[in-house]
Amino acid sequence: MPEQRARTYHRNRVTSTFSDEIGAMLEGELSDPRIAPCHVTDVVLAPGGKSARVFIAVQGTEAEEEETLAALMTARMFIRSSLRERMGVRHVPDITFAIDRSEKMTGRMDELLGRMRKRDKKREATAPASEPAIPS
Repeated sequence: MPEQRARTYHRNRVTSTFSDEIGAMLEGELSDPRIAPCHVTDVVLAPGGKSARVFIAVQGTEAEEEETLAALMTARMFIRSSLRERMGVRHVPDITFAIDRSEKMTGRMDELLGRMRKRDKKREATAPASEPAIPS
């Protein structure tokens, strides 16, 4: 049975609000020095609405990513209670954080594709001109 439009709209609104509010907290409300500069890339809400996974992109090394993830997992009950107050709802889903490395992967893929194009151009330039095929 397809999900109703109203339910889908509500879920999208909730995930958007979570993303905005958690992003605002990451901007300066959380005072843990272990949290490196980061931003929310995506929020995935479980079908029942009991849990949410928040994907975070961290600008820094892998060690800083791990420290930031540990700090956010420590602060998640504070974040949940702040969300409850800000949104004025009775139930806020359990929050888990995950590192989103898609931006770094995209950059690496672009770099590799650029190298491949450069190598192909170099091969074409050094390859002898092939003679046109004569139709028989």
